[in-house]
Amino acid sequence: LPEWQIEKCIQCGQCSYVCPHATIRPFILDEEEVRNAPESFETKKFAGKGFEHLNWRIQISPLDCTGCGNCADICPAKGKALIMKPAEEQIKAQAENWEYAMTVKYKGALLDPKTVKGSQLLQPHLEFNGACPGCGETPYIKLLTQLFGERMMIANATGCSSIWGASAPSIAYCTNSDGKGPAWANSLFEDNAEYGYGMYLGVRQIRERLAALIRQAMMADISDRLREAFAQWLEKKDDGEGSRAAAKAILAELDTNLYSSVHPIPEIIRLKDFLVKRSFWIIGGDGWAYDIGFGGLDHVLAMGDDVNVFVMDTEIYSNTGGQASKSTPSAAVAKFAAAGKKTGKKDLGMMAMSYGYVYVAQIAMGANMNQTIKAIAEAESYKGPSLIIAYSPCISHGIKTGMGTSMLQEKRAVEAGYWQLYRYNPMLKKEGKNPFILDSKPPSQSYKEFLESEIRYSSLKTVFPAIAGEAYNIAEKHAMERYERYKKLADV
Repeated sequence: LPEWQIEKCIQCGQCSYVCPHATIRPFILDEEEVRNAPESFETKKFAGKGFEHLNWRIQISPLDCTGCGNCADICPAKGKALIMKPAEEQIKAQAENWEYAMTVKYKGALLDPKTVKGSQLLQPHLEFNGACPGCGETPYIKLLTQLFGERMMIANATGCSSIWGASAPSIAYCTNSDGKGPAWANSLFEDNAEYGYGMYLGVRQIRERLAALIRQAMMADISDRLREAFAQWLEKKDDGEGSRAAAKAILAELDTNLYSSVHPIPEIIRLKDFLVKRSFWIIGGDGWAYDIGFGGLDHVLAMGDDVNVFVMDTEIYSNTGGQASKSTPSAAVAKFAAAGKKTGKKDLGMMAMSYGYVYVAQIAMGANMNQTIKAIAEAESYKGPSLIIAYSPCISHGIKTGMGTSMLQEKRAVEAGYWQLYRYNPMLKKEGKNPFILDSKPPSQSYKEFLESEIRYSSLKTVFPAIAGEAYNIAEKHAMERYERYKKLADV
């Protein structure tokens, strides 16, 4: 398990950002919290102007950490601020410290939450899930819950994410101290997009009624402060943070009980949970998005409504045993493709971009942490449909350096030109700009070396050496052609 080296820590928050199980987190302590801490709960001054009264600590949950090692692997500090030590030592030393850390208040308002470090000061609403050590899927969803979890509704397609997210009798999604957190439900494999869209339509109907009730209430005998709060809500109701602030002002006024008999305020109070704009996320893997649920996904994106789709692309049916999907690139060995897949990878992002009004992004957290959080923030704020496709290394890939380097493998994938990073933002067209931004640099590493770093590709060379060389060449050709298409779009 990782042991924090306090003197080497540069307070970047990257270890927490990439953790698949939310078992390593930064904690910011005020002076009283420092005084009350156990003797072994060491802290250092929190870096930054105006934070002189605060202290910083990285703390692991030793009973929940799987020991994958991604945090130590990506640590950018000179000499590493995290060193892997025997689990027995860390459990004995850190269990009490974790218990104390759970009493420390989260201080997410200190920094911009749309930054790597700032996001990690927010409470994760996905923790201690049942995913494999080093899983490439869970860090993305954990980040979504940190940014939007208190007002998030999730429609989750059946697959790995429904297993690690909610295997009975427990669920990995959690609430904050106010009891707020993601609302989560699991759909069938084939209709998840429709299921999530139904959630959106139902809430939209309720909020339209709520808006009508508030307009009606504004004409009643109420205080100027409440009338102003109602007006602010009507202006900001479709903005996440704006609606939250307006809702807080409304509820503060309604708490006085002065309006219990004023029509239609009792009904507004009954619907108060809908004052804050919900953040809708339709989540699933590539087997759902590229194959079985593609028809529904295409329909929902085409409708033009404000829903977000997040695809964890493992390029294989991870949960059902490693079958090839339309996301599987050519030359990859999988069930139903024992001699390497003959056809290329479906370009789901380009298909969605063809509508012109869908926000589309391809991301890889380990390759570019800033691009990942920027794309997620842009997608959520876009008043229309969004699609994010996230490269998610899987234990099925057979990464030869192990799942403890899954984040590094994402970086290798982008550097080799195997995976591309981009954002297509329709809002830029209104500013007269090119909506397509290619965030990937030209490939700088060997494509074939990347393929041979994973057993799903190298096994082809072992079992079918006569066809492997040509298959690798075709796979590289497909990837480079894709990069060139994107480059042309970016250069328009």
